[in-house]
Amino acid sequence: MSADKKKKVESSEIKLNQKKKKVRSKKSSNIDSKLRDLTEKLAKSEDRHLRLVAEFDNYRRRKGKEVSQMLQYEGREIFESLLPVVDDLDRLVDIFNEQDEDKNNSSITEGINLIQSKVKNFLEEWNLSSYGSSGDILDSDIHDAIMVQKEKGKKEDEVLQVFQKGYRYKDKVLRHAKVIVNKK
Repeated sequence: MSADKKKKVESSEIKLNQKKKKVRSKKSSNIDSKLRDLTEKLAKSEDRHLRLVAEFDNYRRRKGKEVSQMLQYEGREIFESLLPVVDDLDRLVDIFNEQDEDKNNSSITEGINLIQSKVKNFLEEWNLSSYGSSGDILDSDIHDAIMVQKEKGKKEDEVLQVFQKGYRYKDKVLRHAKVIVNKK
């Protein structure tokens, strides 16, 4: 082969190699951009997945807490409905104790006292307790002051009279005590 032909072949090979490099660089830039896009999508998907997992864990914990509270305070509505009956029974006992002078009613008084003691035992078994008596200091978390009076010799915010007992069910206030309070 002549020198001219060799130069032409070499120059053709150089041009061909340069074209191949250009094609490769275009392909590699295409691949690089696709790789960047895919990496970004993967990062977004991983972030979304982590957020969904965290959200589901929060939901599971929240629902678990709601269910445990619901089970812990089961029967609360029933006890709230029962309180007026307990109040009426207490009033009845008070009336019969005031009229105990008449001996004809002594067996009735004993029966009513027995019923009242059974009701109190039942409520205690279910962790239901009453509160509110004269001499207590007003606590807005457990008392409702329905009237204010001035009485000498009593402390500020001292409960003078209880209209309606308050009740707690376990550690929650079921009904606030309705009271008359001393104000100076």
